[in-house]
Amino acid sequence: MAGRTIAVIGAGLMGHGIALTLARSRHSVRVSDPVAEARANLHDRVSGSLALMGVGEPRVAEILQRIEVCETLADAVRDAEVVFEAAPEKMELKQRIFAEVEVNAPRECILASNTSVMPITRIMGGLKHRDRALGTHWWNPPHMIPLVEVIRTEWTDEATADTMMALLEGAGKTPVRVEKDVPGFVGNRLQHALWREAISLVERGICDAEAVDTVVKSCFGRRLSVLGPLENADLVGTDLTLDIHNTVLADLEDRKGPSPYLDKLVADGKLGMKTGEGFRKWTPEEADKVRARVVTHLGRLESILTD
Repeated sequence: MAGRTIAVIGAGLMGHGIALTLARSRHSVRVSDPVAEARANLHDRVSGSLALMGVGEPRVAEILQRIEVCETLADAVRDAEVVFEAAPEKMELKQRIFAEVEVNAPRECILASNTSVMPITRIMGGLKHRDRALGTHWWNPPHMIPLVEVIRTEWTDEATADTMMALLEGAGKTPVRVEKDVPGFVGNRLQHALWREAISLVERGICDAEAVDTVVKSCFGRRLSVLGPLENADLVGTDLTLDIHNTVLADLEDRKGPSPYLDKLVADGKLGMKTGEGFRKWTPEEADKVRARVVTHLGRLESILTD
């Protein structure tokens, strides 16, 4: 699958990571962004991310040579075989982008929207050729997290999904097929089910936010990367899993909307690390330490898995 011509629409946090990953796998990548500063800084941003990943200077130069910055979307997609859209999470913006892509890209070009929760069916619903459109949810940071969810709509051709799976596997990613376009796909549904209960535990005074994070990081979080929840259920036995569920599930948080506790945090301007307080209080130094820890941890995992 190497050597394809690929367009990435958006040069920000997600777009630069997607471009980096594909160029690193020897594809020719064209990136466009309506913001001139984003275009101007793209190569520096890619270089910085590669350096954090421990990639040496000669290899960095080789990767950068495969990434071309285009002023217009039309230039980026004109002979692309695949287009990845990585624009902000705004429905009308994504719909406008794909309307423009469809006019300028070849008919056989695969169109993929990167979004974490937005319905792919709505994003792609206005296209004339919806059979070649799907969703690809790259996780942040996209150049360090292996998973990409490949989301089919009711119109997506089987060959389109197969080609995307092969492309991502060839780029060193771990793609999974999501056969139905549901809100949050798979990963975010699982993640936010955990977050809902985590918030509820604090809201109900059962423990504080630090205790929740400590329990996850020091307990089942350590084995989640090698033992998924259903593997774990089979490991301990579905009979024991059923017994536990009969005792615990009735007491878990099951409200359909967001927590009032979370609503109040946002209303009070307690927006997390960027404001110094959310569920926990943060100094700028503490926030930077957490960010650095995540990058270091992901980098070490990648080196272990690629050795």
